Amino acid sequence: MPSRDKESYSIQAVENALDVLEALSEIDDDVRISQLSEKLAMNKTSVFRLLATFENRGYVEREEQSGKYRLGLSAYEIGQKFLSRMGLLRHAKPLIERLARGCNEAVYVAVRRRKEVLFLDMVDTTQKVKIVSLVGKRFPLETSAAGQVLLAMKNGQSLKPAQGAPADLSQFTNICRQGYALDSGALGEGIASVAAPLFGSGGKLHGVLCVVGPEYRLSPEVIESQIISPMFDTCGIISSKLGWHSPYVPRNLT
Repeated sequence: MPSRDKESYSIQAVENALDVLEALSEIDDDVRISQLSEKLAMNKTSVFRLLATFENRGYVEREEQSGKYRLGLSAYEIGQKFLSRMGLLRHAKPLIERLARGCNEAVYVAVRRRKEVLFLDMVDTTQKVKIVSLVGKRFPLETSAAGQVLLAMKNGQSLKPAQGAPADLSQFTNICRQGYALDSGALGEGIASVAAPLFGSGGKLHGVLCVVGPEYRLSPEVIESQIISPMFDTCGIISSKLGWHSPYVPRNLT
């Protein structure tokens, strides 16, 4: 069969069905057919038929009294099966648990998903003041620390701004030089985060490790003095388990 662009194999009905599932995953509350129809610019009859099909298979649940829809257990089960088979999370989990205990802040593993960063898994802090879980949430690459690391670093052998990085190259050059990125407010009001890369075999950038907490606890000074070193140590161990055989010393390599 001759080579063809992936988009040429696209089936519109399947695209529409996936759009509905993704829209349900992005909205925190239960939703009405009219809301999905408006959000997706899709007629209500088509949305209803897709939801009915998903409901029959357990991917969507309908609340009888309100008539609103939400994701069902089948969607959860598939997500859990994917996560259990994902080498990155399998290797990272015990190590981010240790880091979270050490710094007593929430620690996340995040990956790139098209033009966004997706927060996959986390270990929470034991402190009384916590940030609402970001697992399953997506944010623009350009704004969050996790996304900026994914944009800035193309691999572990050449820590230089990746091709296609946004215009402010000085910012991305600095991220590559120091080996991490910071943000304040990108994940929500009053939230700060710091992120560093996770490399694998051949220098492939698998994702990022991200420490998240309230701004008043995660000041730049606290991050530099208490978070960066153990975070780098953790990233280095995870990266080695993913096949990265060089020393993990992301600072000052440009």
